[in-house]
Amino acid sequence: MPLTSSREIAHQIERIVQFYHPRCIDTHAGFHHYFGDDGRTYNPGRRHLLSSVGFVTLYADEARRTDSREALSWARHGLRYLESTHFQTRTGDYAWTLDHGEPDSATYRVSGLVGVIDAYAAAAGAGIEAAQAPLRRELKRLETRYFDSDHGLYVDAVDAQGRWQAPRTTAAQLDVVASLIGAFAVTAERGLIERALAVTRLVWHRLAPVGDGWLWPHYDAEWRPDFSRHRFARRQEALDGRSPQWGVQIGEQLGWVRQLVALSRHFPRERWLLETAERRFTQTMAAGWDRQCGGMIQSVDFDREPLGRDKCYWVQARGLAAAAELHALTGQARFGRAFDKLMGFVWQHVIDHERGGWHDRLTPDNRRYSREKSPAPKVDQAALQALQTLLRLAERRETGLSLAGSG
Repeated sequence: MPLTSSREIAHQIERIVQFYHPRCIDTHAGFHHYFGDDGRTYNPGRRHLLSSVGFVTLYADEARRTDSREALSWARHGLRYLESTHFQTRTGDYAWTLDHGEPDSATYRVSGLVGVIDAYAAAAGAGIEAAQAPLRRELKRLETRYFDSDHGLYVDAVDAQGRWQAPRTTAAQLDVVASLIGAFAVTAERGLIERALAVTRLVWHRLAPVGDGWLWPHYDAEWRPDFSRHRFARRQEALDGRSPQWGVQIGEQLGWVRQLVALSRHFPRERWLLETAERRFTQTMAAGWDRQCGGMIQSVDFDREPLGRDKCYWVQARGLAAAAELHALTGQARFGRAFDKLMGFVWQHVIDHERGGWHDRLTPDNRRYSREKSPAPKVDQAALQALQTLLRLAERRETGLSLAGSG
């Protein structure tokens, strides 16, 4: 099975980084955000907040992994662009998209702000001391601008006047929880990990029972399920790279598995965390795996029948990381078998072995939709995060360290 040794995994990380570096660098405006299969850039004037923060994280993580001073300098370069161009002093938030340096949307998103928090956390973790103060500043902004204290959850978006916008989603809660856990690893501020646990408890104890243990994605302002949103929408690409499919989102279920596992390490007495992670992974694999063509599909309906059958790279990556972490933590063979099945699919269909990087999206029968390798906001973040998890686990196996009690 490929990508099981630390050497193989590190090489795959290098292949992804080499696809982007140095062609992604725009010395005057952060980074280029659109790449074809051969690495050629297009849409030169367009910028997406998630791509901007994704490149900061890519370079910061590479600096930490390889001790590269050059990578660290490009992480700083990306932070300067965030602060000078994405940040809008008039509204006090970060522009979601830019056209030749000018914001072209009046909506500000919590997923964008937590991406900024992730970028500062990665920079601080790589040794950029100047990132510590902005990290704490943006964590405060997250609370004052997006936290709904009446419900204990976070709103998805605000307008230019700071007014909350509908709808509410569990995907936004997932993004926030992951970001809080990551920020805690850098700051050691106990309140962050406790808030992550509180949000996760509300999501899984209050919202999940509505879907018989599965998370429905959309809600109104009072957190009542919205079963009509996107139900009759035709397939299209959303600005954030996730098409607005109706139904239970497979990639979101897998993303929650990872955060449930992470929180279970910090709160071992909260046994429901790991129990929920194991159950959710097993059921998601059963419902989401394409038995005919392989790979994890995008969404299922109330009866767990397939809806969106496309194969998104980030869904496969989340599944790989979740299976690996559960296998390492529990030792149960079923998670190892799931990992092997997912890895076989990714190796055969998703990884671009010739040019580097992972293909963005495949048809239900695993063909490419286009020759676009990485349209914004894709910077292979999900693949890199999964591979870094696999690398950490492989290094522990190879040195005989136990996962129990590790952060």
